[in-house]
Amino acid sequence: MLEESRSRGALYGLFIGDALAMPVHWYYDTSALRRDYGLVTDYLAPKNPHPDSILWRSSYRPLNEKGDILHDQAQYWGKRGIHYHQFLESGENTLNLKLCTLLIESLNANRGYSADDYLKRYIAFMTTPGSHRDTYVEEYHRHFFTNYAAGKDPHHCGVTEKHIGGLVGLVPIVVFYRHSPNRAREAALEHLSLTHLGQKMTAAAELLVHLLLEVLSGKPLRAVLLQEIQGQRNPLYGFPYVQWLDDPDEAVVGRRLSTACYVEDSVPSVLYLALKYHNRPEQGLVANTNLGGDNVHRGAVLGALLGAENGLEAFPSRWVKGLRHAPPDLDVRGTEE
Repeated sequence: MLEESRSRGALYGLFIGDALAMPVHWYYDTSALRRDYGLVTDYLAPKNPHPDSILWRSSYRPLNEKGDILHDQAQYWGKRGIHYHQFLESGENTLNLKLCTLLIESLNANRGYSADDYLKRYIAFMTTPGSHRDTYVEEYHRHFFTNYAAGKDPHHCGVTEKHIGGLVGLVPIVVFYRHSPNRAREAALEHLSLTHLGQKMTAAAELLVHLLLEVLSGKPLRAVLLQEIQGQRNPLYGFPYVQWLDDPDEAVVGRRLSTACYVEDSVPSVLYLALKYHNRPEQGLVANTNLGGDNVHRGAVLGALLGAENGLEAFPSRWVKGLRHAPPDLDVRGTEE
């Protein structure tokens, strides 16, 4: 397989996994998911009401205009039944993936990773009304802009975190620096530290960076996973993944592992699905989507791994062409170490 196909597959998989799961994001009641959407196999538009939405008990009050990131979406916070992504169209990506687009543009403009440049783009994007149409803004954004509005240096506005959404921005960096593994790890961890601090996030990031680098280099995803499971160098590999492979997906993700967003369960869920569907990217992303919970961010990470393994051509053309906004072309030549 051509290296370019792996690289583009990782980026498209990142965006596809997010967009496919977007309408059923944070459905913890899978019977309600089936009732409202059926078996999701294609891009769909979200519907109100969302039975599992917690926006009614979520709040954010900016300290000043520097912290105003909700804009006209603020009116929907504190209300019941509001879909997190109510104004997005079928095939459209959520906020965190739109920020991946910003990151790709920054990588291209600077011919490498620049935290300074990304932060300028991030702050401008988030504080400009109309930059995106997503209603929900994750906790880490709210914490960042609370600190930023209080006058902290943007490089030091991140807080201790544990959500898998923090991993999606690492994928473009790893793809860009795939020929320079040391720089890939360094830049990915630097990027993570802007918003997601703490050992849980670092362990999850190190796992993803290593796994993605190995697969982008041409090593089979299944073989790398089995080697890492046997080696137990990262605590997130400490589950009986191989024993679980014969079980129904919902017996693993949803019973043994929570479908919530915390990395201690969401990353193992991705590893289980990646091992089971390593050569079946369409089935893997459909399975992840219909398991509910934080399927958007699980799907983005899973899609990147399955795309790196199988190449862009392995995704259904309806998914590739149906993205509302495809990922920008990244310098797929990468950099040599």
